[in-house]
Order: sequence, then C-alpha cells, then structure tokens
Amino acid sequence: TEQAVAVAGGIIGGILLFVLLGVTAYLLWKKICHLFSYEKLINPVETTKANAIFHDEANSEIQLKSTSRSRSVPFIIPPTLHGRDWIHLTNEEQVQDDSDPCMTPQSGPRSSFHSLAGAYVVGTINPDLYKFPEDKSETDFPDGNIGRLWFSIEYEQESERLLVSLIKVRKLQPPADSCSTFVKIYLLPDERSYLQTKTKRKTRNPQFDENFVFQVSSKMLLQRTLKFLVYHVDKQKKHHLLGQVIFPLKNEALTEDNKLVIWRDLEKENLEPPSEHGDIQFSLSYNDYLGRLTVVVLRARGLKLQEESPAVGVYVKVSLMNHNKFIKSKKTAALLGTPNPVYNETFSFKADQAEMDTASLSLSVLQSNKGEKTLLLGRVVVGPFMYTRGKELEHWNEMISKPKELVKRWHALCHSI
Repeated sequence: TEQAVAVAGGIIGGILLFVLLGVTAYLLWKKICHLFSYEKLINPVETTKANAIFHDEANSEIQLKSTSRSRSVPFIIPPTLHGRDWIHLTNEEQVQDDSDPCMTPQSGPRSSFHSLAGAYVVGTINPDLYKFPEDKSETDFPDGNIGRLWFSIEYEQESERLLVSLIKVRKLQPPADSCSTFVKIYLLPDERSYLQTKTKRKTRNPQFDENFVFQVSSKMLLQRTLKFLVYHVDKQKKHHLLGQVIFPLKNEALTEDNKLVIWRDLEKENLEPPSEHGDIQFSLSYNDYLGRLTVVVLRARGLKLQEESPAVGVYVKVSLMNHNKFIKSKKTAALLGTPNPVYNETFSFKADQAEMDTASLSLSVLQSNKGEKTLLLGRVVVGPFMYTRGKELEHWNEMISKPKELVKRWHALCHSI
C-alpha cells in the first residue's frame, strides 16, 4: 500500500512539473512572438537604435491592432520595464523610464519621442531642433533710430535688368502724429531720374511690396549704388525727408538664382551745403587690446572733378602716419567719375596704444586719368592735438574715448598738400 501511494505521488508530481514547464515555455514563446511581430512601415525612416522591451501585453496588442487598422497611425514602442534606468540613445538623447504609463514626464532629459498613451512614437520630429534663428530685425531698434527699410534685389543677366522690390518700412519718426509716406529710388550716379512708390497714408509702418526695374549693363552694375529716400507728406502737401538708405552694389553677388532680401536703418541726410572741394564721410574705431586702428571709408559728396580730361575713376587713399613719417597706405576701389561716390570699404592698421599720441590718418580723394598724372581732389587729416584742430581733433578724441566703437563723421576736404 505504501509503495502504491509513493508511486501515485511521483506520477502526480511529474505531471504537475511537466504542466508547469509547459506553461512557462508557452509564456516565453508568446513574449518572443510579440517582441518580433510588428508591421513594417511603407516609408521606413532611420531611427536611433534603442532597445525596447515589452512591458504590458495588453497595451502592445492594442497598439498593434491600431497599426493594422490604419496606416496613418505611426508605429510605436511601449514604455520600458519598471525599474530600468534611462536608455541612452545614439544622439545623446534619453527616454524616460515610465513606471506609471499615465505619469506626466518630469522636467529633465527628454527625447524627440512624444508620449502617447504610455508609449513613445518612433520617427517623429522635435520642432525645437529645427527652429530658425529668431529674426530680431523688427524688434531690436537701437537708440536714436529713425526707421528701418526692407528691400530685395535681383539681376537678370540676359535682359540686363536690375529688379528692386521695396518691401516695407518700420518705426518711422514723422514730424506729426499721422504719417503719409512714399519712397524715391535712385540708381547712382544718376541723380536726375528716379522711381517712386505709391503713398501709404496714416501709418508709421508702411507696407509697400512694389517692384521696380532699372536697366543697367553687367559691366556697370558693380559701380552703381541704390539710394532710397523716404518722405512724409503733410496736410499742406509739402514733402519732408525722413531718412535715406545708401546701398552700393559692388559687394553683392547678384544673379537670377540669388534674390537678396536686405534691411538697413535710415540715416539722416547731411543738409549742410558741400564745402569748396567737397566732403568725405568715414568712421574710425580703435581696439586698444589688439592695437588695431580701423577706418571705414563710406562716401564723398560735392567733389570738384577735373573736366579737362575724362575721369577713369575716383578713389580714396588712406595713409597711416607717425611723426609725419609715412607708415602704410591702402586704397579703395576706383569708381567712375561721379561727384558723389559711395565706397563702404574697411581698412585696418596696426597701431600700438603708445603710438596713438603721435599717429595720424590722412585721407586723400584722387582722380586717375588715362595716360596722365593722378589728380588730388581733396584731403583731410585726423589725429591728436599735435596735428589737428576742430572737427578732425574731436573725431580722433571721440574714437579714443569709445574703444571698439565705430565713430562716424563728415569732414570737409581741403586742397593743400
């Protein structure tokens, strides 16, 4: 009898062990099937290589069914197992360990995967990674700003046409509360003809969106300069100049496939009459740390060109002197004989701080002629008290007192050497 009971107990124990092994094997097989069973996307995209482990069997079945029903639903990966650490992705992002599928992600490392019903979507885009730099051109206005103008330029090689689009003007400072604005556009050196926009009434931020065409050959294009004059019309129909923009074309790569959108701050026009030999405008800056003196030759006006011979070009020669001894000189490009050339060229000179009390700058406006000697149209010297007085001395001292800042001024030319 005892032997029979022992045999029966062994048989029952063996059967239970066999059943337990079978159930365990079935569960493992089912998990493996779920791990490798998914629907391939129509247009697969490259994703980061992250190991995903199924945690909730019911959630996975729901997500797989929803994927099979509609191809518009993105393929997703369930959350990671409870207790696991952050999963490090190849792009140095991390996926949160969700012990609770409904838990709101805390602040801290986040991936570009968005949480969806306790799961993470594969292949979505994080918009923050693709934001363009914020355009501050309509928000950041310096002190004393009198307005800002936007325009675009494009050049058609075959038809030799310069296409100019005047887009808008912002933050105008009219003499009255209401502002009626129009803009005249010149292609210098021709100051006799211009194109004009329509008048925008009762706004300090006019939107124009008007297109204009200038006929100019490709050989002459880079020697031309765009000039925008912004006017206000009062109730008596009088025109008041609010500001201007001068834009040389020589530094721009103008092609049919390269439409440039540009903005510039308005400048006040110099209303003083030109001096006897003309005037020149330039900026000075001194970096005492680098020992560098910078000169920006901007433009000249009212030059008295020599008429006895045709002008090949007008250029400015900038010379650094020390104790009236020549150190170094640099030249701008030569522009065709115009009494109002625009340069916008920058030059730098090495000058130690100890030399600034004995150094000076000489700017000479010269006219070159074919087969003849170069003619001096005018000259100005800026420097310390040793060499200069008046506006030239004030300009130099302001430059020294405002290191690393560009100080801009007009100066009258004289003809003495």
